[in-house]
Amino acid sequence: MSMFGSIDAAASGLTAERLRMDVISNNISNVNSTRTVDGGPFKRRYVIFQPREAQGNSFANILSGEMTKGSGSRAGEGVRAIGIGVDDTAGKLVYDPGHPDANADGYVELPNVDIVTEMVDMITASRAYEANVTTINAAKSMAQQALSISK
Repeated sequence: MSMFGSIDAAASGLTAERLRMDVISNNISNVNSTRTVDGGPFKRRYVIFQPREAQGNSFANILSGEMTKGSGSRAGEGVRAIGIGVDDTAGKLVYDPGHPDANADGYVELPNVDIVTEMVDMITASRAYEANVTTINAAKSMAQQALSISK
């Protein structure tokens, strides 16, 4: 990994965790949305991550020692978001016959968003973001120390 490889990997983590926090915030803000443009209640969303890898160097190849010759790549190339998934599990049914979105039996399907789960995910994403910032600061400090040696 080059001198700036750790900064690049941590920066990809910052970007990914920022997207994750945005999606979690969207889930929390729609916790009571019983009607969407698509029809039906809001469905919880989540980010799908994938490791960034050098050509021919999948994580499995690195573990088995079958890296592409001459690439010099190691594990830790970073992460990228490849999509936002939709959780299709059914939401809780609540009896409220006066609600405009109630079905013929008087039940309203609420979004499948659990506030406790979303808050735990938000704390996890926040801690991962902080860890990546710490990594960047440590790499920056090491680079500054390396430059000061030559004085």
